[in-house]
Amino acid sequence: MSDLPRKAVTRTAKLAALPLGFAGRATWGLGKRIVGESAEIVGRELQQRTAEQLFKVLGELKGGAMKFGQAMSVFESALPEEVAGPYRAALTKLQDAAPPMPTRTVHAVLAERLGEDWRELFVEFEEKPAAAASIGQVHRAVWHDGREVAVKVQYPGAGEALLSDLGQLSRFARLLGPLIPGMDIKPLIAELRDRVSEELDYALEAQAQTAHAEEFEDDPDVVVPAVVHQCEQILVTEWMDGIPLSEIISGGTQEQRDRAGQLLARFLFSGPARTGLLHADPHPGNFRLLPAEPEDEEEWRLGVLDFGTVDRLAGGLPAPIGDSLRMTLDGDAEAVYELLCTEGFVKESIELDPDAVLDYLLPIIEPAQVDEFTFTRNWMRSQAARIADPRNPAHQLGKQLNLPPAYLLIHRVTLSTIGVLCQLGATVRLREELEVWLPGFVPEDLDAYDEYEEFAEAEEAEAADAAGTAGAALEAQ
Repeated sequence: MSDLPRKAVTRTAKLAALPLGFAGRATWGLGKRIVGESAEIVGRELQQRTAEQLFKVLGELKGGAMKFGQAMSVFESALPEEVAGPYRAALTKLQDAAPPMPTRTVHAVLAERLGEDWRELFVEFEEKPAAAASIGQVHRAVWHDGREVAVKVQYPGAGEALLSDLGQLSRFARLLGPLIPGMDIKPLIAELRDRVSEELDYALEAQAQTAHAEEFEDDPDVVVPAVVHQCEQILVTEWMDGIPLSEIISGGTQEQRDRAGQLLARFLFSGPARTGLLHADPHPGNFRLLPAEPEDEEEWRLGVLDFGTVDRLAGGLPAPIGDSLRMTLDGDAEAVYELLCTEGFVKESIELDPDAVLDYLLPIIEPAQVDEFTFTRNWMRSQAARIADPRNPAHQLGKQLNLPPAYLLIHRVTLSTIGVLCQLGATVRLREELEVWLPGFVPEDLDAYDEYEEFAEAEEAEAADAAGTAGAALEAQ
């Protein structure tokens, strides 16, 4: 029996209250500001209540509601400060905390999946969860061989809850839009729905985490816990201590912020090149900062958790990304526009001014123009405001651009990572990471685009051959 709220009418009612409450409070606040009252005086109490409601509803429902909350939380940097302040604590809390499921439910899942004698697999097992998230919660334990482990237990009914919640949220997408100016909420929800089956499959997660753990085993900068055991609804990995990135955001030193930001950018761009996988859930709850050596707190490493959502990029990040970024920095408007058309960012039925496209892109890629860049909430807000303002030419041009399916998840992960960097207020040498890890970004890699095209064509040919073979087999039957 699931302990998630399962009745559709109950979940729908709870979710419906969220955007309606937000819209009502926003309208009230706007009216008060029009007549001249201070935004701080007008909004503080009601915004705090809305933040509390946001966490209460999304946190209690877990499932897709909380997954959406986690995805939204990394974009709070784009909100105006008078709105962001009250939401920040509630949204950040969603990144690594949620109401736990009852102990009896945890025991029932463990007994069903590991056997009635499941306790014999552990020297110790802490009943109180160390963390609770959207589809499962984590318990700290000691494996029978003495290793400290994290035991992830999936909520019963998590799949049904995910699909139900995201379906309901998609209906409210327009009302939720004001939460993040300049961001279209509906594609985000649709993309989260597309990933449901993968995130529920702990076997796929174990494979992705093992690939990363093996690749980064001796890495001086990144730590990935090894997988110890996996079965349906259960994933056991080595335990990893460290400071949660959410704590670095709320109270870390500038040194910690800068180091965390640099390593986060490094992991984002190096992961696909080294493993063929892109970690696609970059909210702060999935990262830790830990000393390079037990007694050394001067050098920090980045610990990475939760590989339930990944993008499989066998050839690494697509070379057209680096190619277009380099040409944009060079100011080659015609070449950039041609590449965007080729890759499907500009539909055949649309004709745009290449110079206007270049003007739209340049402010966004400012962090790559300099040797080091300080990511701030003000910078994030300025970008969001530029794109959200109907009076700004960037608003109309942005609405005409298209995001091809192959780039959808890469785009979201990049935006989410930038959101976290802005929350950190980190100074990052982003260009340095791009030069090392992004194909096509430096002149020496000018042939990378051709190699990517050849790889893509080979993949298509292989898929076509496989489809033909399958069709022949069916006909033979």
